[in-house]
Amino acid sequence: MGALAPVTDLAPRPPMGWNSWNSFAGTINEEQSLETAAIMAEKLLPFGYDVFTVDIQWYEPDATSYSYNPNPVPALDGHARLQPAPNRFPSARQGQGFAPLAAKVHALGLKFGIHVMRGIARHAVKLDLPIEGTPYTARDIADTSSVCPWNPDMYGVDMTRPGAQEYYDGLFRMYASWGVDFIKMDDMSRPYDAHAPEIEAAARAIARCGRPMVLSLSPGETPVPRGGHVRQHAQMWRISDDFWDDWGLLAAQFTRLENWNMWMGPGSWPDADMLPLGRLALGDRDTKFTPDEQVTLMTLWSIARSPLIMGGDLRYLDAATLALLTNPEVLGVNQNSTANAPHFLEDGLKVWTARDERGFAIYLALFNLAPEAREVSVRLDKVGIVGSFLLRDLWERQDRGDVKGAVSAQVPGHGAKFYKLTPLV
Repeated sequence: MGALAPVTDLAPRPPMGWNSWNSFAGTINEEQSLETAAIMAEKLLPFGYDVFTVDIQWYEPDATSYSYNPNPVPALDGHARLQPAPNRFPSARQGQGFAPLAAKVHALGLKFGIHVMRGIARHAVKLDLPIEGTPYTARDIADTSSVCPWNPDMYGVDMTRPGAQEYYDGLFRMYASWGVDFIKMDDMSRPYDAHAPEIEAAARAIARCGRPMVLSLSPGETPVPRGGHVRQHAQMWRISDDFWDDWGLLAAQFTRLENWNMWMGPGSWPDADMLPLGRLALGDRDTKFTPDEQVTLMTLWSIARSPLIMGGDLRYLDAATLALLTNPEVLGVNQNSTANAPHFLEDGLKVWTARDERGFAIYLALFNLAPEAREVSVRLDKVGIVGSFLLRDLWERQDRGDVKGAVSAQVPGHGAKFYKLTPLV
């Protein structure tokens, strides 16, 4: 299927950036944010990683881990809107919110993103705070039967009630005043139909807020039959639950990316989730992915054009991980390729092809899902390729000579090979 017509001029290419969840859980503070953003600007921004995102519970003064306080008392303003916890983000005092931090992130050449939850804070409902610019209060719009199964912070908003849209409009006006460029909105995509009114409300509020913002919906699994709806309202949406450094989870993403491929295109990015590479989990460990599995991860996200959001702690970024993240030839496939397509040739082997931006050269990715190395030979006519080509190994950044008829390679267990085939004319 050809590329879909873009529904927005936001996110013409898959977003690239860093997110705090894999390394900090809900605990990141202002000092850590600024330290990380500076490293990101130095080491990753030159390669296109430009979205810096503070993930969940920045409003929770007592966040300490990947577990959530069952009875949170979050920081709130007088209009039922969550605020950065001042003990963790001191510059947010006196009602400044994230504006001071965003300004410093912007000064580094980065975009500023935040994670938010669907709905309205339960504590705001308990206090029955007023909705800005309306005669209504938090209790008037809250749907107390609509709760997130894994996080205790919020109630859903009943979009049939007066004041509901005004609440979301005011929320996103505040984010715009802070200088937010990217919103990761959680507890949205499942159950999808039940949450669709709030998905539409958030998109409507962004359109009205006066500042362009990319909307990323989380978590998955977003239902593929809702592809037409989700791409009308968001630029990214998760296709799975949280993705971590486990081979079984990585193997499962192949089928999901295959199923979502028809919906992928400018302004419309099925999201296979963050890259759990390097130092993870509050510094407890390094990624459990083997070096070969890490190559598979980056190759799949690139050929399928998933957003590339690094999750590891950049303060401990090692040379091998940096090289994996910043190979310009691999990143070029993620950012600029066309006609991306999976092929189904044999069990245990995954094959994707794509074209370069001009439609001239061809990209070929070979994935070995078996645990042991194997010799792979792919007949080019089986994947719609005819002619003679110069073969280039993208990961090694070396030419491998001329090929015609087939490409053969020894592929490591759980590993990948990634090639560019340039026609010999």
